[in-house]
Amino acid sequence: MHNSFIHFALPDIDNLEFEQIKEALLSGWITTGPKTRKFETEFASMVNAKHAIAVNSCTAAMHLALEAISLKEGDEVITSPYTFAATSEVIRYFDAKPVFVDVDSDSLNIRPDLIEQAITKRTKAIMPVHIAGLPADMDVIRKVAKSYKLAIIEDAAHAFPSKYKDKMIGEACYNPNSPNIVCFSFYATKTLTTGEGGMICTQDDDLAERSRVMALHGISKDAWKRYTAEGSWYYEIVSPGYKYNMTDIAAGMGLAQLAKAERMWLRRKEIAERYNMGFEEIPQLQIPFDRNDCQHAWHLYMLRLNLDRLRIDRARFIDELKRRNIGSSVHFIPLHTHPYYMKQYGYKADDFPTAYREYTREISLPIYSKMTDQDVNCVIDSVKGIARQNQR
Repeated sequence: MHNSFIHFALPDIDNLEFEQIKEALLSGWITTGPKTRKFETEFASMVNAKHAIAVNSCTAAMHLALEAISLKEGDEVITSPYTFAATSEVIRYFDAKPVFVDVDSDSLNIRPDLIEQAITKRTKAIMPVHIAGLPADMDVIRKVAKSYKLAIIEDAAHAFPSKYKDKMIGEACYNPNSPNIVCFSFYATKTLTTGEGGMICTQDDDLAERSRVMALHGISKDAWKRYTAEGSWYYEIVSPGYKYNMTDIAAGMGLAQLAKAERMWLRRKEIAERYNMGFEEIPQLQIPFDRNDCQHAWHLYMLRLNLDRLRIDRARFIDELKRRNIGSSVHFIPLHTHPYYMKQYGYKADDFPTAYREYTREISLPIYSKMTDQDVNCVIDSVKGIARQNQR
């Protein structure tokens, strides 16, 4: 047993964040201002995006993305049931319908080969989720989207810094007939955190302009400049927008996190490799799938239990980890099994059998850059010990 509790997730924060936040506070710009613009510029450069718009959550980013493509009541968006609540609920904000497609049993990403049969005359967009930081199969998804002139809104909440083949997730493709927007999360547990926050990335000038305007009340001018020496008091509301802007306090934290993003990713990658080496020969365990042609962000380490080889279930396995002072989690409870979606659309658990089956045996282990080697060894030894003690 570890002497102290190993948290499931902890942010990697040091003096860089404190200095950036202090600068923001002392400058007087504590809401959207120059640090937010600098964060947008540096993030865009890192992911090779033409435009980056900082907002206060990934939920806000996805909501704005769907608004920018003019999603309306009665439209449909194809997405995965194996994701967090936000992916689907932003579709419901428009009284549009989320159309779920089952996932691949290896990657847990949406199955591209099932997307086309889910398309109807009401389909407006495809929303793939890059789960755990492993990119979805974007070549196939883009081909389908292009054929049917559908937008692609990428839920990249887990996917910084991920690469699909030779391109960063965030380097969205430009196609006027198939708009592409990528949405990131900077929530407290994410690979880059601003406490709460998100980013919209696109190559499309019109989509970027619409998202920026709608992120701050639909005001046509760059509103934060109103209180600078070169600003003007005059502004126009072009559409009823939202209050989704990021603050300079959060952006300062983001700038500090960007400066050490590579180091944090390399450490998570190292931990994932050590986990894989520790677990790959244990028949009660299945290590996460990876692709040689992609860069995994390793936001999550999603271990799966071979329950037919164990005398205990997933809940008991988690309890045994907790008893050994190790935090863990489950990603995700499939959306179609939640009461709202079952009542709204009549879904049953086995409507998307792969998503449901894999959920019942998944455990997410701690994987963050502040973990010590001792922490990592303790997790490996504990997981292996529980598996061996409870083998069939």
